[in-house]
Amino acid sequence: MKKAWLAAAFAIALCVQARTGDPEYRSLWLYEGSWRATRTDQGKVVTTAIANDCARVGRFFACQQTIDGKPGAMIIVVPALKAGDYYTQSVTGEGAAGGRGELHIDGDHWTYLGKSEKDGKVTYYRTTNVFTGSDLIHYELAESSDGKNWTATGGGNEVRTAKGKQPY
Repeated sequence: MKKAWLAAAFAIALCVQARTGDPEYRSLWLYEGSWRATRTDQGKVVTTAIANDCARVGRFFACQQTIDGKPGAMIIVVPALKAGDYYTQSVTGEGAAGGRGELHIDGDHWTYLGKSEKDGKVTYYRTTNVFTGSDLIHYELAESSDGKNWTATGGGNEVRTAKGKQPY
């Protein structure tokens, strides 16, 4: 009887898992769909259309971004060791990969960190996304020469215009 109960519990867990997916991937599906991003650039409001076509393959979660109707980069996300932490990588349509980045998700607050090196000088980048529900993201961009002292370089809002194929 105990074995039958365990088998039934395992089967139910697999069905729930198939329907809802792993919890570590659940929040990543928020990006799926179409968005209208607005920011202010030199006093002018700039609007960008963004479409994210996301999928999960094994451990990998990826979103192809189309920006203003043109294919952009594929953003790949892989869970790190600690819950809420991920490694990120962008790959262009030409197959060029950027450096590995990091993503930390704490509820509605997402922080992306990355860096680049040019002529021996390292520049650190931080993008902070704050979700208000599932259809609005406020984002802020910042740069640093030491990874500790940050200077704001921009920001704006993204509003969902279509849901896409979100499984949740």
